[in-house]
Parts: sequence; C-alpha cells; structure tokens
Amino acid sequence: MSDLLYLEDLVVGQKFTSPMHALDAAQIKAFASQFDPQPFHTDEAAAKATFFGGLAASGWHTAAITMKLLASTKPGIAGGLIGAGGEIAWPQPTRPDDVLQVTSEILEVKPSRSKPERGMAVMRSETKNQRGEVLQILTSRLIVPKRRPEAI
Repeated sequence: MSDLLYLEDLVVGQKFTSPMHALDAAQIKAFASQFDPQPFHTDEAAAKATFFGGLAASGWHTAAITMKLLASTKPGIAGGLIGAGGEIAWPQPTRPDDVLQVTSEILEVKPSRSKPERGMAVMRSETKNQRGEVLQILTSRLIVPKRRPEAI
C-alpha cells in the first residue's frame, strides 16, 4: 500500500491508528499560557478549586495534538488533511501524564458531482489516553483528491 491514500482507496469502516504523544504539565501550561490562559490550564494549585479538580489541558490543546497525530498517521491522505467542517466533543479532560493516541474510522466516502477531481470523506476520530478513556471525539468532513488518471 502506498503512503498516500486517494478517495478511491477509502472505504467505509476502514480504520487507522496514530502514533502516540506523551503530555506533561509543562506542555499543558505552555499551550494554555499562550492560547487559553485560564487557571485550570495554567496553575496546578488554583486548578484544584475548579470544576476540573486539578490541572487539565485546554480542549484546543487536545485538538492540536490530535491534528499532529492525524497528520503523522500512515498511510496519509493525498494532498493533506483538508477539513470542510466537523464536530468536536471533549467527554472528559486531558490530564498531565496522559499518553494520547488517535483511532479513526471512515464513515462515508462520496465523490463530488461538481468537482470530478475530488470527493468528500467523513471520518470519526477518537483521542484516547493510555487507559483507553476517550478524551476527544472529532467527526470531520475531509476534502480528498481522486487519483489522477495518469497516476493509475
């Protein structure tokens, strides 16, 4: 199998597993201080008195790590992961010392009627920690190129 997948290569039910990413408190605080500066993301002592009961990664940090892991998954999507929309949920917080891994499944593959060179794939990705707990669910619509006739 090639390192790149085109629309014709994708089938409903196809699954992918990403590499892993170990997260620590320093990464959580660094991301949050720049992009989501709230006490439950930046201050371990203050975080204890919040809804989270301790330091938690920003959901956007989890999403950014998920993107890194999806982009590192082989085989990859030809042309890159080009999003056309989606839905995201964080069923529980990501914590220091979590080791994240993403499992993805193709839910739908549909050629475009108006753009013959491409189509759309719907993919559900679950970001889990080392205990198998689901930290994020991302359902995304991806623009995927078709294989060019000369490349067949």
